[in-house]
Amino acid sequence: MHWKELKALLLSIGSARLAGEPAARYISRSAAGPGAGGEGSIFFAVGKRRVRLGLDPSSPVSIRHLGDGRAELVVGDESVPGRLEPVALHCPRQAYITVTASCIYGCRYCEVPEIGGERKSIQEIVALVESVIGSVDSISITSGVLSTPEEEEAYVMEVIRELGRFGLPIGVSIYPTEKTPETLARLGVDEVKFNVEAATESLFSEMCPGLDYALMGDVLGRSVELFSRNHVFSNVIVGLGETDGEMEACIRRLCGMGVIPVLRPLNPAARLSEFDRPSPERLLKLYEIQKNALLLAGLDPSKARSMCVACSGCDLVPWRDE
Repeated sequence: MHWKELKALLLSIGSARLAGEPAARYISRSAAGPGAGGEGSIFFAVGKRRVRLGLDPSSPVSIRHLGDGRAELVVGDESVPGRLEPVALHCPRQAYITVTASCIYGCRYCEVPEIGGERKSIQEIVALVESVIGSVDSISITSGVLSTPEEEEAYVMEVIRELGRFGLPIGVSIYPTEKTPETLARLGVDEVKFNVEAATESLFSEMCPGLDYALMGDVLGRSVELFSRNHVFSNVIVGLGETDGEMEACIRRLCGMGVIPVLRPLNPAARLSEFDRPSPERLLKLYEIQKNALLLAGLDPSKARSMCVACSGCDLVPWRDE
């Protein structure tokens, strides 16, 4: 089985059980995104390709740690040698930090409001980055919304000012206000990710009550002008009830704007715990649609320097997963 097909299968399962030698240094725990509040996850890599899998003792996927990061993954009749990647902060080679691990909004697929985590102080964030300097290539910042988007933005901007001292590329993904792209650009941020989340406006309204779909399109368009093509991204969750045609239209619309879509397989959680993860066949079909749209738009995900596209653990990413 080629890597692309194997990764699609693994993403459709989403988990693995871990056995063998102690592997604590390879386990990541998340305050946001897929797996927030779970038992942790691991990154299994073959060459330069990687996949992130949540830890679940009942998973049909097994990974045996053989020591020193060497590992063997077994799924069905497939046995794949590879390695576990050490995690810097949240993922390999990045200081990926959640500033505020709580949120006033209630997106149906998100567990962050239920977890109700705390906001990190600026000193704490700086110390976290200092702890991994030398093992990371970039800094990535994401955040919930503690009180208002405007207050959250102001706090994140303070964080970014302090992080500039490290001289690393910085990527930022927060819920935006109308001025967010210009403010981030003035601070020297390298990349941004503003998430449309759903393939259609009606699904977005259903899944993310209280959030502004039109605002996302506006800030994404202006961000391409400010940060340039290949450095603006948007998550689109696969499996919220959209059709393939609706997803294709969303992909092509984003690529036409100069935005790289991040096709995120649904992690059934929160109020969508009864939903199914997308099948490997569907993920592969959408991968080819996305690759074609990226080619037509002249976009290249391999140029990403931070955040999800640079990591590629949670998604199939054209060119990175060939």
